[in-house]
Amino acid sequence: MKTLENRTLPFMKMHGLGNDFVVIDARAGDVTVTHELAIALADRHRGVGFDQLAVIETGTGDAHLTFYNADGSTAGACGNATRCIARYLMELTGKTALTLTTERGTLHALDAGGGLTSVNMGPPQLEWQDIPLLEEMDTLELPIEGAPTATGMGNPHCTFFVEDAEAILLDQFGPRYEHHPLYPQRTNVQIAQIIGRDHIRMRVWERGVGITLASGSSSCATAVAAARRGLTGRKVQIDLDGGTLHIDWREDGVWMTGATMHAYNGILTKQFLDALT
Repeated sequence: MKTLENRTLPFMKMHGLGNDFVVIDARAGDVTVTHELAIALADRHRGVGFDQLAVIETGTGDAHLTFYNADGSTAGACGNATRCIARYLMELTGKTALTLTTERGTLHALDAGGGLTSVNMGPPQLEWQDIPLLEEMDTLELPIEGAPTATGMGNPHCTFFVEDAEAILLDQFGPRYEHHPLYPQRTNVQIAQIIGRDHIRMRVWERGVGITLASGSSSCATAVAAARRGLTGRKVQIDLDGGTLHIDWREDGVWMTGATMHAYNGILTKQFLDALT
């Protein structure tokens, strides 16, 4: 981190359906986020606490976004954080459409009306090498007990379809498959129960984080997996522990729509920042 006047650092706390984020607006160019800062911020007892840290930087579009998991690792995509930041930037600029760049690529965000925000998370990655998996195989049904489906949404996903999503002990199930050898970069794990042709109940374990109340990229991956397997259509409602997202897999990508919340602003103190050095 570069030297700051009085050595403090403003941040925002946001969430999408309880999937919570610390957001740092670094467009002034006076902040460098490090692995150590991400880990310290993620601590819910000694820091602020988050599922992901998102950093807003200048880019070729309206902004460039970089994401960190709670363990300090980076994530190529974070759908709910993207929606939260898009809403923040729309309110800041008065725009109703934005172009955001991420490691995943260029994403488009729209004001969906009624306080809802939509983001196109791009086309899903369906080939084994793009997700990525360890070796060539059918991504529709992996050679794992339960025959889950693998999908890439800028980060890897493993979706299990079950009869009862509530019956799974996710705190045990999730880490077992996050580190499965077929996924060299680890994976997000989803437990999905089909309620109807346009309705899914889903719970999620995020790599580098753990159980989260919601996950945007996981919701997109689950919708794609369900449609590929003929369990649903391409437009579905997904009910997560923290609320509901609407996913629409269109020709131009996977669109995700839902509510966001900018909960509060804060300032990291000199004492907190000095403890990192």
